[in-house]
Amino acid sequence: MAIQFDKREAVYIQVIRYFKEQIAIGEMQSGQEIPSRRELAQRLKINPNTVQRAYKEMEEEGLIYTDGNKRSMITTEMNRIKAIRESLITEAVNQFVGRVTSLQIPKDQVFELIQSKLGDVGEEEEND
Repeated sequence: MAIQFDKREAVYIQVIRYFKEQIAIGEMQSGQEIPSRRELAQRLKINPNTVQRAYKEMEEEGLIYTDGNKRSMITTEMNRIKAIRESLITEAVNQFVGRVTSLQIPKDQVFELIQSKLGDVGEEEEND
């Protein structure tokens, strides 16, 4: 588990984003146990209270759940996982559109570049 922390954003938010991204790409599976709060704090070398806050927010969002004294687990609600993935995609697209708009790049040029890049990705996957 490797997170590159950015000093411009709260650490607990970055932990939450990491979990969301790992779930969205399938690295963390529905129902999978996640590290205890203390264990994650040690792995990431962060304050256990920071991990506690991240886990609390993830539970409130329905991203993880804790059953009694057992370890916390990734949600088994597939609609929630789908919503997480869509939210990450929307966030990325909004950032991209905002940046492209501020640079005043013509739409046609943007579309061509996107098609080109997506073609490059497809070719890389075929070569793997």
